[in-house]
Amino acid sequence: MSAQVEHTTVLLDEAVTALIADPDGFYVDGTFGRGGHSTFILSRLGSGGHLMAIDKDPEACKTAREMFAGDLRFDIVRGSFADLASMVAERQHAGDVQGVLLDLGVSSPQLDDAERGFSFLRDGPLDMRMDPDSGMSAAEWLADAPEDDIAQVLRDYGEERFSRRMARAIVAARAEEPITRTAQLAKIVAEANPAWEKGKHPATRAFQGIRIFINRELDDLEKVLASVLDVLAIGGRLVVISFHSLEDRLVKRFIREQEKGKPIPKGLPVMEKDIVRRLRSVGKAVKPGVAEVKANPRARSAVMRVAEKVA
Repeated sequence: MSAQVEHTTVLLDEAVTALIADPDGFYVDGTFGRGGHSTFILSRLGSGGHLMAIDKDPEACKTAREMFAGDLRFDIVRGSFADLASMVAERQHAGDVQGVLLDLGVSSPQLDDAERGFSFLRDGPLDMRMDPDSGMSAAEWLADAPEDDIAQVLRDYGEERFSRRMARAIVAARAEEPITRTAQLAKIVAEANPAWEKGKHPATRAFQGIRIFINRELDDLEKVLASVLDVLAIGGRLVVISFHSLEDRLVKRFIREQEKGKPIPKGLPVMEKDIVRRLRSVGKAVKPGVAEVKANPRARSAVMRVAEKVA
């Protein structure tokens, strides 16, 4: 195991302030990470409040149990927030959760630990799984995936415009030797990238795309959004911090659709009072300030959206 690395929580005060209205309510931190948000949430809860945290990563769950041992207001569940509804139902809180916080993406400890295989800057095993005990590693997938599938993942999840060139280079390279290290993959895709962007590593988008695919990140986000309205109480808050445009578009579209209500066929005499709107946006999208980005450059792409259940 690598040494413990520091994690700086993004939009900490803004997220927790937006989340908590009732200090004695039941809340969910859908991505515990290293506990930054959870610690602050618990500091704002009363003796009657409760926080359920979720994380796929066994190291995160171990940290959670150590940090909050003996605090009866807290419990940690290992798994995906895609299963939020069943987790809440097991605790008999379906429909009365006061707030759900989703801090998406990869935590700094995951990125900075070369053994986890997320980073193109640190050589390590090409894994990329948030839950190392489940599913297929990036190396295993790249060993057999058809060129077309690799190109599609890089294009759809990494928004990489040179996805086809990179996929071709990956297939050619694996014919010579297995791609098992992050440094190998970074070199292959960097050399296949003909237009390096200033200030951005040429493997950034490719690594993002593969990581999102391996961990089913967008699928999990769609599932949790589809169930969150059944979990929240009236007046309960959904707070989501996204780190790339694919996530943010999903969240923005979901909130907008729930604000507008279900589409009404043209010509039907439906009155305004008959339209069911289940969410309302709370404020505008929030981004980190200059000081936060300076202190933590990884915060620069973060966008926070908040919505409240109204029906």
